[in-house]
Amino acid sequence: MPSSYLVVLVHARVVPQATEAFRAASLANAAASLGEPGVVRFDILQDSADATHFLLIEVYRDGEGAAAHKQTEHYRVWRDEVAGMMAEPRSSQAYATVTPISTWVRDGRDRV
Repeated sequence: MPSSYLVVLVHARVVPQATEAFRAASLANAAASLGEPGVVRFDILQDSADATHFLLIEVYRDGEGAAAHKQTEHYRVWRDEVAGMMAEPRSSQAYATVTPISTWVRDGRDRV
């Protein structure tokens, strides 16, 4: 059992006319991602002060889970679909969780 999860924060800024399309494509990718064994959580946030700025919070069991995610068909579809919507290149940062992984729950159950 791992002692921490890998959290990847992805910042995306989209052109204003693509906001809803990006949101829809990202929700579809997130829903499919939750079916992957290496994914713990996959959340999408939209900046309340700037509707064109999104933050994807991807929580993986480990680096292997993150790598496997990038090999999925739904990720490739999302990547290609949103490429033309970007106002600037996406950026990401990786973190390791510090709080015990037993506190990371989904639907009231630990997915470990």
